[in-house]
Amino acid sequence: MALDGAFLRHLKREIEETAAGARVDKIYQPNREEILLMLRTRDGAFRLLLSARADSARIHFTRHAPENPKEPPMLCMLLRKKLSGARLAGIRQPQLERLLFLDFDTVNELGDAVRLTVAMEVMGRYSNIILIDGDGAIVDALRRVDAGMTSGRLVLPGLPYRLPPPQDKLCLLSSGRDEILARLRAIPGDMELSKALLSALQGVSPVVCRELAFLTGHGKEMTLRAMTPEQWDRLAFFLERVSGTVGDVSGAPWIARASDGKPLDFSFLRIGQYGSAAIVRQEESFSALLDDFYEERDRIARMKVRSQDLLRVLTNASDRLSRKINAQRAELEQCAKRDILRIYGDLINANLYRLEKVWSSAVLENFYEEGQPNITITLDPTLSPAQNAQKYYKEYRKQRTAEEILTVQIQRAEHELAYLDTVFEELSRAADERDLNEIREELAGEGYLRVQRGTKRRSAVQGPMQFESSDGFRILVGRNNSQNDLLTLRQAGKNDLWFHTKNIPGSHVVLFTQGREATPVGIAQAALLAATYSRGRESSNVAVDYTLVRNVSKPPGGEAGHGDLCKK
Repeated sequence: MALDGAFLRHLKREIEETAAGARVDKIYQPNREEILLMLRTRDGAFRLLLSARADSARIHFTRHAPENPKEPPMLCMLLRKKLSGARLAGIRQPQLERLLFLDFDTVNELGDAVRLTVAMEVMGRYSNIILIDGDGAIVDALRRVDAGMTSGRLVLPGLPYRLPPPQDKLCLLSSGRDEILARLRAIPGDMELSKALLSALQGVSPVVCRELAFLTGHGKEMTLRAMTPEQWDRLAFFLERVSGTVGDVSGAPWIARASDGKPLDFSFLRIGQYGSAAIVRQEESFSALLDDFYEERDRIARMKVRSQDLLRVLTNASDRLSRKINAQRAELEQCAKRDILRIYGDLINANLYRLEKVWSSAVLENFYEEGQPNITITLDPTLSPAQNAQKYYKEYRKQRTAEEILTVQIQRAEHELAYLDTVFEELSRAADERDLNEIREELAGEGYLRVQRGTKRRSAVQGPMQFESSDGFRILVGRNNSQNDLLTLRQAGKNDLWFHTKNIPGSHVVLFTQGREATPVGIAQAALLAATYSRGRESSNVAVDYTLVRNVSKPPGGEAGHGDLCKK
């Protein structure tokens, strides 16, 4: 879903009405694609988010405070230098372009009053945030665009700022309905009405075009060639109504959600095209709508970026272990054939009187099999028959020892691979930077990450997640393997109940009984939490084991979080 120019026009008015004359208090850059301006007015403080993410570029007020890196990026420091204390003088939008200019009045290093402009370009993968000086020159940009990247519009410090190249489309603010209808009638071929509207109109998204087609055809999709005069009249009516809504900025923030609550679309018009397949609701503001629509997806995207180093370590370690296990299993299969080596030695010893040193092979009767069939045995002509027999015995003993060692090594590697699988699961559930830091500390403790010299002291541990059952039992859920160990082996009492998904990586869950008898409701809700905080959380049916904590122990030398049920 793209944020269109008409929706951006409504956002512009909302920002103007809320933050006109606001001072820039603080500036943050949570990640390489987002800028957060802390604005302060007499009525309070506001967070204005500018995001240039390819799949969710936008500008709006946000209730959320994303975590910021310890060291601010270069662009963030530049914006702090130039805009700290500046006053938001106004916001401009060229017609219905997906572009807002935020004008700030401030003073430069010499104390002179200057005007700086932040251009927020909402253009999919070409989205950008650009700082422009009073002479129209680019100071810097979130994404610099040089000649090696494009032959057209360059975005580099010192160059004059130029608007993005215009599209051959009609703007609802300056084009009448007759001009728009004439453009539609001139489109060659037999195009669907919604697609024709999208190709002809500037600043409207696919959902708006589909809504116009839906209203024109009473819910039935149609092509331009198949439209009747009555339908053309209906289209003209709805075009005029939408043009009035955009011109007066009288739309409302509407969002369509699927039955499971997942956001589908948003618009400044009421969305009726989904029928009973969606729940359409009006939000309190355009900013609140975008906040709800994008926040969860952006949180996941931010965490994915910040966890790349951990994901790379885990992936490399898992791949290495998998290759090692496969190679050892292949070697183990060869060891399984070692008995034939012992038989060769026995047959050679039994026939020493018949063999000579110069022979390279011998055909002997295999008395270990019924009927004593002949078997061909390869010999080393430089060794005596007795020495050939000892050579086969030695190889037999070597493979028997290798089998014992390989069996233990494979078990250890599989155990380590299972541990890494639990860390992968932790990483998928990490909600913030503190969760990632605890995972880093865990991996450093297990030797997968190198501890850098001069690193700061260990961050405060969050502790397990806390819940309470509907009948009053306290339930704790470990966030990671280290917390799983602490919760199960230290905090829980022997008579408390321990829960874990069966054969699936997940959190340890403990129901604290406090001397009471656990109820079916408490057990069921603890089991539900164990399933929720596991890899099986998307499954419709998840098996969960539970037992008294006294029956759970950690194997000597085992990795963190590996609780094994003791057979008592």
